[in-house]
Amino acid sequence: MALLDKFRLDNKVAIITGAGKGIGAAITRAFAEAGADVVIGARTEADLQQVAADVEAFGRKALIVPTDVLEFEQLQTLAERAMDTFGRIDIVVNNAGGFPPKPALDTTARELEGAFRFNVTTAFELSRICAPLMVESAGGGAILNISSIAGHKPTPWFAAYGTAKGALSLLTQELAQEFAPKVRVNAIAVGSTRTDALNTVLTPEVEKTMVELTPMARLGEVEDIALGALYLCSPAADYVTGDILGVNGGLERLNMQMPRAWGGGMG
Repeated sequence: MALLDKFRLDNKVAIITGAGKGIGAAITRAFAEAGADVVIGARTEADLQQVAADVEAFGRKALIVPTDVLEFEQLQTLAERAMDTFGRIDIVVNNAGGFPPKPALDTTARELEGAFRFNVTTAFELSRICAPLMVESAGGGAILNISSIAGHKPTPWFAAYGTAKGALSLLTQELAQEFAPKVRVNAIAVGSTRTDALNTVLTPEVEKTMVELTPMARLGEVEDIALGALYLCSPAADYVTGDILGVNGGLERLNMQMPRAWGGGMG
């Protein structure tokens, strides 16, 4: 096999959550371009319909399964539909997640637990469901968790999101140890990437500051993340597991400047 062929996903089947837009949609398109059929979940079916059309333009099949990852029985359905339709699961991308920046003193315990459930527990549950199916149907597979640089670079206003993503990164390493050698488990520590979520706070002034604080002097694009995902989920990364790949422009601290609880600005 030629080296470039190892980045192909021909005849593989991938489940992607949060696939209706942003990073999830970009990963879905990249996987289809590389030869995979996809099972795509998100809450808004209209978004999934557009992504499915893009997948079919690459000559691949897309199975739409409207999914709220917070409803665990729907995660079970997502896996069952994949097996019923394609007879195998090779890849799972736990992309759905998030929580807005918020001062710790204004974040309730319920919100903290909600952030953990949305970003960590959902990924654990889908991984737990799919890993045995991967081994049974395909002999093994790859799980990818979409984490964040906020999970290991603390900053004000990210107590809930950063703690949850830090836990997701550690979960990635824990499962990698337990599922090896059959199922590889990796994560991407995403930096500031142009998505609808970021656009809600991205004024020209905010963007200028973020770019200035990013060594690569630009914000990330969803395709940057998709390329990292393609590598980690393809045969090219067959010897890689338990890794947290940074796709964040070289950030050594978050480039979103938030005030401390009692003033003093950012150091």
